[in-house]
Amino acid sequence: MKLSEIAPAIFGSFGISALSKYESRLGVSPTGREVLFLVDGFGAHAMDDYADVMPNIMAGKSFGDVTTSFPSTTSTSLATLLTGSMPNEHGMLGYTVRVPNSDGRVLNALKWDERVDPEIWQPKETFFEIGARNGINVSHVAAKRYEGTGFTRAVFRGAKYRGANLYPDLVSETALALNQTPSFVYLYVNDLDVAGHVAGYGSEKWLEALRMIDNLVGQLHNKLPKGTRIWITGDHGMLNVGEKIVIGRDNLLATEVSTIAGEPRARHIYLARPEINAEIADLWRSEIGSIAEIYTKDEAINVGLFGKPMPNNFAERIGDLIAIVKSDAILIDPAREKLESAMIGHHGGLTQVETNVPLQLLVV
Repeated sequence: MKLSEIAPAIFGSFGISALSKYESRLGVSPTGREVLFLVDGFGAHAMDDYADVMPNIMAGKSFGDVTTSFPSTTSTSLATLLTGSMPNEHGMLGYTVRVPNSDGRVLNALKWDERVDPEIWQPKETFFEIGARNGINVSHVAAKRYEGTGFTRAVFRGAKYRGANLYPDLVSETALALNQTPSFVYLYVNDLDVAGHVAGYGSEKWLEALRMIDNLVGQLHNKLPKGTRIWITGDHGMLNVGEKIVIGRDNLLATEVSTIAGEPRARHIYLARPEINAEIADLWRSEIGSIAEIYTKDEAINVGLFGKPMPNNFAERIGDLIAIVKSDAILIDPAREKLESAMIGHHGGLTQVETNVPLQLLVV
């Protein structure tokens, strides 16, 4: 199953006629109450490695591994999840990308830039909008700081935002949102992702975050209305960094580079002279060998790296080169070296550890 298929299947379970072909994927909603719980940084490999740490999650029914789109990063994955479409349709092509016709300005998708209109940047209708149009009460439960941000307006528009910073409040807000039926709640926490970046996958800090999230699942199971289905998934997995390569330090990777975007395992590289990107791609291949897969923009489009077909207005956002790390290495932007090299856990690439996430079902 693909991450882009989860929302269509859940909303199809409400009996929306336009989504009837997806209904059989996850079955009919038993009471018209559905919760999609997105645990940021929750990779499928954690289900095998640390099952004993999450008894509440493991008590659910497994629907197997789900595959994210590329890059395996939060901004792209959540857009894929909540629009039910691939990046070539929603346009969220990475953690950071260069804004076309902007003199090199880079958009951080999670922090946003108010000069960029969220509804133009991400034009695809969200499943919150689809659900609301079909008489479903749609809610977004997450930390208060995300309300009204550009990213929220781009990817989650159409939902009633219910901000809550503490786990007990997340539970109570989710329960309130399910009072009327039919209802759908998207619930989000990022503690696992933060712990992974700071201390690493499998670290004690990461394990403590996982225990807390599993306890949250137990509270949801105990306090939500009977018959509610809770779907638990992630947006990407994470691996711990090995080799650290600084672009342009003791290597020729900075040759002709004007802007570095993306993230350390999935780079968008913009060149001063885009017309020589084939030559620079060969240079990168000779410099880093088997560590990363290097694509020119045209190659990335032709192989459907972000999905096919790629509209011209979205193609303009893609780097002249795309570098996808295959080993446990990272490609560090020298301007962000201190921050990027300090992070232990990383994601964004196409390894199974990064792209495979679980899908668990608990019925209250």
